[in-house]
Amino acid sequence: MKQLHYQLLENEDDLGDRIVALRQKLQDLLEPSHSGIKNVAMYSNYRSLTALLRQASGMITEHEKITKDKFSEVEFRLLILALAFEHYPILFQKSYVSISDKLHRYVATRIQSTRNKYDKLHEDLQFDLRDLFDKVETFASEHPQLA
Repeated sequence: MKQLHYQLLENEDDLGDRIVALRQKLQDLLEPSHSGIKNVAMYSNYRSLTALLRQASGMITEHEKITKDKFSEVEFRLLILALAFEHYPILFQKSYVSISDKLHRYVATRIQSTRNKYDKLHEDLQFDLRDLFDKVETFASEHPQLA
């Protein structure tokens, strides 16, 4: 229904508005002051960050299903990974808290999936996302549990 509404009643300007709105929602969602997640290796923080990343991923999937815009999908997937790495780096270090494995496996899968989608983009579009992609790849390479 939402896709039909988008196809029939919206245009390129509306796509731009959707992209700006979703980018702001994702940034707000992952902001530490908004999410309540602390950059401390505790069970509740790992669990909350995993749930938050899943929620953000669902928002991106819904956006892509409605708009069919592959570029913004890859951009947003890279954005949520980069924001998570930036705001919560301690949660991606090796840990003996058992639930950390669940977060690390989920993020490793997201990285691989995003990498595949990135590789399928045209090289001009890849160029536009190169800095964000390199930031995510560098962080992942420095943390072997995300490989």
